[in-house]
Amino acid sequence: MGNSLDNIVIIGAGIAGLTAALRLAPRRVTVIANAPMGKGVASGWSQGGIAAALSSDDSPEAHQHDTLIAAAGIGDVNAIKIITEEGQAAIEFLTRIGVDFDKLPNGDYALSKEAAHGCARIVRVAGDLTGPGIMAALRKSVAATPSITIRSGFQVVDLAVEDNKVQGLWITGENGAVEYLPASAVILATGGIGYLYRNTSNPPTACGEGIAVAARAGASLADLEFVQFHPTTLAVGKDPSPLATEALRGEGAILINDDQERFMIGIHKDAELAPRDIVARAIFAQIQNGHKVYLDCSKAIGKDFAAHFPKVFALCQEVGIDPSISPIPVEPAAHYHMGGVATDALARTSIEGLWACGEVACSGAHGANRLASNSLLEAVVFAKRAAMDINTSSVRTVAASTKLSAPVFLPHNGAAQKYELQLRQIMRESVGVIRNKAGLEMGLDAIKTLQKTATGSTRLHNMILVAELAATFALWREESRGSHFRTDFPMAKKDWQRRQFYTLNQHHQLINQTPSKKSAAG
Repeated sequence: MGNSLDNIVIIGAGIAGLTAALRLAPRRVTVIANAPMGKGVASGWSQGGIAAALSSDDSPEAHQHDTLIAAAGIGDVNAIKIITEEGQAAIEFLTRIGVDFDKLPNGDYALSKEAAHGCARIVRVAGDLTGPGIMAALRKSVAATPSITIRSGFQVVDLAVEDNKVQGLWITGENGAVEYLPASAVILATGGIGYLYRNTSNPPTACGEGIAVAARAGASLADLEFVQFHPTTLAVGKDPSPLATEALRGEGAILINDDQERFMIGIHKDAELAPRDIVARAIFAQIQNGHKVYLDCSKAIGKDFAAHFPKVFALCQEVGIDPSISPIPVEPAAHYHMGGVATDALARTSIEGLWACGEVACSGAHGANRLASNSLLEAVVFAKRAAMDINTSSVRTVAASTKLSAPVFLPHNGAAQKYELQLRQIMRESVGVIRNKAGLEMGLDAIKTLQKTATGSTRLHNMILVAELAATFALWREESRGSHFRTDFPMAKKDWQRRQFYTLNQHHQLINQTPSKKSAAG
């Protein structure tokens, strides 16, 4: 079935990228991985699990209902229907390739409950090792699939697009030389933007490069303002911030401040299991008011901690905390990006020959606020859909070279690292958990100054571009909705119950216009 004209390239080797590669077999596929297989991908850091309607007292419709509520009025109903209806098939696919999900003695999946889910529907691997467990099975399957070629230690520099059609892409390896790959189909699966923030649960590879290259190529972007902050990462001075999975709160762990006050009780009826944005803002407010915040697991989990949550237990032990008896210091951190490269129900972008899946994509399935554990589900489902669409599309012929000039690649260096830290601090302060016009404008000014003055790498310039776009989208949305909260517009507005779609060119054209004109254009 392989075709000599197959030039399919997948950029990214996380759950979305490797799932797509397997779904395309036996067609020949090249996967571009910027780190050794399994290293540096956010997928491998995932603790919580995958949401899917698997029990007799659950249904795809119930899952869809909960997802729509979390999406805060702007979820794409069709995309949500797709991921919830295809959830069981996604879990069955992962089980088939060797993912050892936790099971009950009778063989049924052991299901957990997480915030804003109406029932237990989270499948996990060894408690809090879901990401590593899935990645291990995918790597093993990929290694056993001869049609898949992995090129590790490479990163994408730019896409080659002519007449809104992908012709190929430029990549670079450790030697810094730029190489051109012709491609009849390209799948972006590069992950999110969490590392744009000083406090993040994401690896350094989650720096928005996929959005940057797609933006320069002319792709439509969507909802870049919506960044979900995980409420509970370990506040122990590490970068990235280690995650204390939401499943801990699902098991009954409580949040307290240094006055022993359980402050979530008075904020939301679901207390610690309120939607993530509410919990994150409550913790952030406590910290702003000079308090320290802790997650107390001693009563709810206690002596069972190490057995049920081995990863979090090990992380705590590294910094001298025994979470079975001592509270864990926590703080919010950038965790997941609901925005990205706009895609349709088949993971197609606005550029012919370019698909996107996983966190780099914005299918609309998460709306303004991702429901816990829907991200891995969306990655698996839309990776399959991208592969199916490529498999049923007529093969496009592309030239071995392009008329376009090869881009210049600038390697990362010490100067770039210094500016990167500045950028991440700007994003934390100005485009963080709580926002307002003055802060966003100050942040944009600082980002634009970096654009003009920073001498640095291609990576840094990609980060600056995506930071500017995300901050601008946040400035334009003059309301609070889901993960996007503004003190100057604290309520949701009916006329903003819509998504924002812009290309980079449209963004540049609108950037100096009034908010009313931008609203009409959105």
